[in-house]
Amino acid sequence: MKVIRFLAAAAIVLTATTAMAQGGPPQGGPPQGGQGGRGNQMARLMEGITLTADQQTKVDSINAAARAEQTKMREEMQASGGQPGPEMMEKMRAISTKRNDAIKAVLTADQKAIFEKNLANLPQPGQRPPR
Repeated sequence: MKVIRFLAAAAIVLTATTAMAQGGPPQGGPPQGGQGGRGNQMARLMEGITLTADQQTKVDSINAAARAEQTKMREEMQASGGQPGPEMMEKMRAISTKRNDAIKAVLTADQKAIFEKNLANLPQPGQRPPR
């Protein structure tokens, strides 16, 4: 009987250790997505905003188009073996600005005010997000 308890306890410890080793998002902060931790940028921009089904469809379409543009630019840069320079970063910012302007056009005045506040609270490139 003691052997069974010992084996059960060992199995629990090994399972817990394996689960912890596999990891997950860092504790004490939001999960960080790809693209320099900006994977959840849209979630932060839309925080506190409830969209209608029609608005959600439009925002999803706008976001998908911007993501496709940025992905294409990254692929071109990687194919040329280069690092993102100031020109590339400016083009990426322009795509984000275009996306944000298109999203604002879909929002109501109240939603737009929340969006603008969320946008102002996003960390700028080179800044670390608050913890």
